[in-house]
Amino acid sequence: MGRAEDRRARQRGGRRAAPRRSSATPAAGVAGGRAAARRAARGGRPRKSGIRRLFTWKKLLGAFFGVCLLGIGTFIVLYMMVAVPKGNAVAQQESNVYKYSDGSILARSGKVNRESVSLDQVPKEVQHCFVAAENKSFYHDSGIDLKGTARGLLNTLTGKGTQGGSTITQQYVKNYYLNQDQTVTRKLKELVISLKVDQKMSKDDILAGYINTSYYGRGAYGIQAAAQAYYRVDAKDLTVEQGAYLAALLQAPSQYDWAVASDTGKTLVKQRWNYVLNNMVEQHWLDAGKRRTMTFPVPKDPQGAPGLEGQKGYLIDLADKQLEAQLMKQEGISQSQAEAEVVGRGWTITLNIDKKKQAALESAVKRQLTSKLDPEERKVDADVQAGAVSVDPKTGGIVALYGGEDYFKHYYNNATRRDYQPASTFKPVILAAALDEGATTQNGQPINANTIYDGTSGRQVVDHGTKVGFGPPNEDDVSYGNITVQTAMNKSVNSVFAQMGVDVGMQKVMDVADKLGMDTDGMQPVPAQTLGSMGASPLEMAGIYATLDNHGKKVTPTILKSAQNKTRTAKIDDPVGDQVISRQAADTVTSVLTGVVDDGTARTSVRDNPMRDGQQVAGKTGTSDEDKSAWFTGYTPKLVTSVGLFGEDAKTHAHTSLSGATGLIPGTGRINGGGYPAQIWAQYTFGVMDGTSKFDLDTTQGAAVQPSWTPSATQSPSQTPSQTPSSTPPTTSRSPSRSPSQSPSESPSETPSQTPSSTPPSSSSRPPTDGADGGPLLPGDEDQLDGRQPSR
Repeated sequence: MGRAEDRRARQRGGRRAAPRRSSATPAAGVAGGRAAARRAARGGRPRKSGIRRLFTWKKLLGAFFGVCLLGIGTFIVLYMMVAVPKGNAVAQQESNVYKYSDGSILARSGKVNRESVSLDQVPKEVQHCFVAAENKSFYHDSGIDLKGTARGLLNTLTGKGTQGGSTITQQYVKNYYLNQDQTVTRKLKELVISLKVDQKMSKDDILAGYINTSYYGRGAYGIQAAAQAYYRVDAKDLTVEQGAYLAALLQAPSQYDWAVASDTGKTLVKQRWNYVLNNMVEQHWLDAGKRRTMTFPVPKDPQGAPGLEGQKGYLIDLADKQLEAQLMKQEGISQSQAEAEVVGRGWTITLNIDKKKQAALESAVKRQLTSKLDPEERKVDADVQAGAVSVDPKTGGIVALYGGEDYFKHYYNNATRRDYQPASTFKPVILAAALDEGATTQNGQPINANTIYDGTSGRQVVDHGTKVGFGPPNEDDVSYGNITVQTAMNKSVNSVFAQMGVDVGMQKVMDVADKLGMDTDGMQPVPAQTLGSMGASPLEMAGIYATLDNHGKKVTPTILKSAQNKTRTAKIDDPVGDQVISRQAADTVTSVLTGVVDDGTARTSVRDNPMRDGQQVAGKTGTSDEDKSAWFTGYTPKLVTSVGLFGEDAKTHAHTSLSGATGLIPGTGRINGGGYPAQIWAQYTFGVMDGTSKFDLDTTQGAAVQPSWTPSATQSPSQTPSQTPSSTPPTTSRSPSRSPSQSPSESPSETPSQTPSSTPPSSSSRPPTDGADGGPLLPGDEDQLDGRQPSR
């Protein structure tokens, strides 16, 4: 064989190794061969999908660099186009105008308190306080915080408010060159101008501008005005401790003002003060040994500004605070920014304050209380503080307010302070919770106006057979034995409502309190709260009772009617909101509270007042432990007013007893809610009422809808009359709208929910006299309770 035979042999072997093709599909075979050839040319890799071809790493990298170049180009254009504007911090300042509801002028806020000083007039360590508080990298940064600005832009775009960081330079630019608007355009301008300002100005000049344009509260712009407002010294004489406090203030001026701060506010500003000083040590601006010796520098009390004397300052203070809260919600700005946008920004603010009602409230306080005080004769008279708020329950408008003797003499607004206990004025909230939640006693009996409870003073509260370690005494340690809830409300019996709170569940009680308008943040749901041991203000209590008066629809009292300036109009939220408890629950509480006026602790001051003229009234008195506060919160269908008296040491501002004030109360001289608070309420309310009105109640319970018929002696003491009241509750001179459906001898519809006290009542025991239950507790009725498990 030669080469030819060799070649033929190789060809024969190749044909044997090749796959057999189908004679039926020659075209497919050809195509398959071509595809195989292409795969072989590509190295055997499979074809990519359409998405993978689109998102290759080269294309993604190219897109990334393209976006970066676009951003850089856009920023360069912005940098070239945005110029540093002329400063306008002083030009922006303009007096606010405040008006009564009828449009007449109440006050003008006056000239803005601003005085700039050069940086050499501020001690170096005080300068460092501001840097330590706001921007530790200030002396070596470029004037901007890219991460914080990006976060702020994102929050603005997503509607999350003003969260995000900014440097001292950015804050100075915002204060001096721009405004507080939370828009993307403003933030981008702030970024560009901050870079330019950092290049053109020295760090000392920027810091001087910042501390001279910032708002510190108390109407003070700039560090010199702040030093005078808080410590009555010039900026050059500030200590490091004082400087750290002023630097801490910038985060939330009103909240951190020691004179009006809540306990929470005081805790927060102390933490912020410590934060500032600790940062100074970290930056080697303050010796650690010296830091350990420093104590918190309590600021001096504020001094009033011209035009804010009398009650004007209190009215304006509340209007400003509510407008600030509205701007924070509406524009997503911080509290400090909102304050800076309200004070001296040329607002025209119309209040809901009715000029005649305001004058009447001031007159009532003077006639019934302050005219009887003589601090020279009795030291305790100097410690008496009064506060009151009056609200229209249909609109939620605050129509009158009393904040104290004079804004110049007592800066703290007694109408809005929350540091005193509301005492027994909290009891209606417990009953409202029981009714709205459909609560029962611990053996399953419904809790309502007619439920029987043990009113023994000091009786231990029991939770399903276990004593909870709480047994409050009643006022003057009086024991009442078995009484209805109606009588317990009339007599303000602590032992009954302490047990009721546990029966309902204290968490449910606090939840309903929150729904009605009480600030329950941080409050513990413990039995002691049934005595009203939390803090509350007359404004808060007026809102709670206004919600009850408004048949369970939430009322959030507001002093603001309208507010606008040259650049914007504030949107005022509707003070009347949704149904937060059922109408039946709210109306039943109202009905029960008429008994407090007509047959309870407010009889003398309110029921028997010659000015009443048939006006229907619901209300509740309250007197706190050690006589440190006394309350009367009451309402008619058209007006709700809460009056509080507070014992406050005239020098130390500590809580103190009111006992002995005026020298006109015999015995121990104890001031209670049925005394001066109820007297003030009655003179004011009956003096401004335009005609009489009746409650329109959807309930068959309580003193306001008691039947005019008298049940027979065979009725159970806890039985509820079965007739339905008319829309206008019947008075004692009217018959019920229809006859009772059962005969007096019918079996009781419910059993009493409480066993009698250890000593069963005799025929001479005090029966319920309020007429709200089916009949008095008669001799022999207690036999029905024998052998039953107590439902405490």
